[in-house]
Amino acid sequence: MDIIIRNARVLTMDEHDTEFDRADVLVADGVIKQMGPDVAAGIEAGSARVVDGEGKLVMPGLVNSHFHSPVNFLKGALVDAPLELYMLYEVPPLQRQTVDSEFAYARTMLGAVELLKQGVTTNHDDCFFVPVPTDEEVNAVMNAYTDAGIRASVTLCQVNVREYEKYPFLYDLLPEGLRREMEQVPVLTTDELIGHYKRFIGHWHETANGRIRCSVSCSAPQRVTPDCLRALNELSEKHDIPYKMHILETKLQRVLGEEKHGKSFIQYVKDQGVLTERAVVIHSVWVDDEDIAAMADSGCSVIHNPISNLKIGSGVMPFRRLKDAGINIGLGIDEVPVDDGCNLWTVGKTAGLVHKIADPEYQNWPHENEILDMLTRGGARTMGLQNQVGMLKEGYRADMLLVDLDTLPFTPLHNLKRALVFCENGGSLKMTIVDGRIVVENGQILTVDEEALRKKVRGYADRLSSQLDLMTESADRLAPYYREMYLKASKREVGMNRWAGPMTP
Repeated sequence: MDIIIRNARVLTMDEHDTEFDRADVLVADGVIKQMGPDVAAGIEAGSARVVDGEGKLVMPGLVNSHFHSPVNFLKGALVDAPLELYMLYEVPPLQRQTVDSEFAYARTMLGAVELLKQGVTTNHDDCFFVPVPTDEEVNAVMNAYTDAGIRASVTLCQVNVREYEKYPFLYDLLPEGLRREMEQVPVLTTDELIGHYKRFIGHWHETANGRIRCSVSCSAPQRVTPDCLRALNELSEKHDIPYKMHILETKLQRVLGEEKHGKSFIQYVKDQGVLTERAVVIHSVWVDDEDIAAMADSGCSVIHNPISNLKIGSGVMPFRRLKDAGINIGLGIDEVPVDDGCNLWTVGKTAGLVHKIADPEYQNWPHENEILDMLTRGGARTMGLQNQVGMLKEGYRADMLLVDLDTLPFTPLHNLKRALVFCENGGSLKMTIVDGRIVVENGQILTVDEEALRKKVRGYADRLSSQLDLMTESADRLAPYYREMYLKASKREVGMNRWAGPMTP
């Protein structure tokens, strides 16, 4: 159905930062056809849906540049800890049991619904599969995104090295029995992983009228073999799709790079030839000036996940140095358990606040224009969608939000952009439109029976409780050795400090 929005305030976020105090937006065939004052005057509505925009704001849909849907059921479930210990309880390295398609579908759909209801129209899911991907689980994830009506790009975020190879010092710290258990967990060869990717891309890429796409991921360069790292880059190049990689999220990863390669992981991926304009560097906290220069030269993008970095103590990303180097930055929720929700508005606000304790030069602090750019245009660019979404522009896909300005966050309204970043929390959202289709209206998701979904998920309570008990039991066996590894790495001098407190815990 075509849509005519009349007499709305319009924030385009285009290259010229165009705003309209009052304008019409015409949508047809999923595309923005016309936009401006009085463009709808005299147009017969016909079968089009006419929306009264009086007192409302039309703006681009938000882009969540980084997400891990397989942990959507772990909201509020895990005790905070540094990443290396946190992942023990979230993704147990000794786990061997895959999940069925119904479970995976509901898990993915739950996150998609919450994202859409918070105004996220585009989601980049770095989707991992434990211990290995199956076609059943992969297809369930993709079917959920298709049915939800969200725009999504999904990876197979898979490791292909043993658990103890991903960390410094761990091999020597672990008892032989635990090392043997790790060696019995299935690990994909490079050829097997690339085979999964070829089927995945062949079946799903650019489906649902281009709304559903595939990307590639190595998870992190230390989590795959060098030949796998390069083979994934070849797929990225062949299909011109993003290549996601977690790099230098924690200090321990900085230490690992030095121990394993004598250099940072940014320099390692550069030397491997995979740091390109298609690369998407996730987190980028413990980078130095040489790393930043290499990233800027490559044309890669960075994903900033400020709430995740705070919740598990990874540190504060050097935002201004990255931005001044000309590096494109998007914002990400990361995952439900490190956000305890799917609220990208809160991520934006946190990004606008956390850097104030990292730099006494207040003129370097992020301002609202930069935050909104990361939430829209910058996020679209991280996904290779910069010519399709991320701004309101004639010819672009119609991914947009209708925000009620007659609400408390905008009363009184002094500065629209500042209010969107620091006052709004998603509660003023009236409508979410994806690809020209209204998917959320007045707080109701229109593509899914949300009540039935919630009932189904609550029905998993016993199963989830049992799984958490097993995961905790498994992780508790390993935690003392991981803690010893973490403390040893935290005491290593690496020439920088990204924590707000002292260098060692």
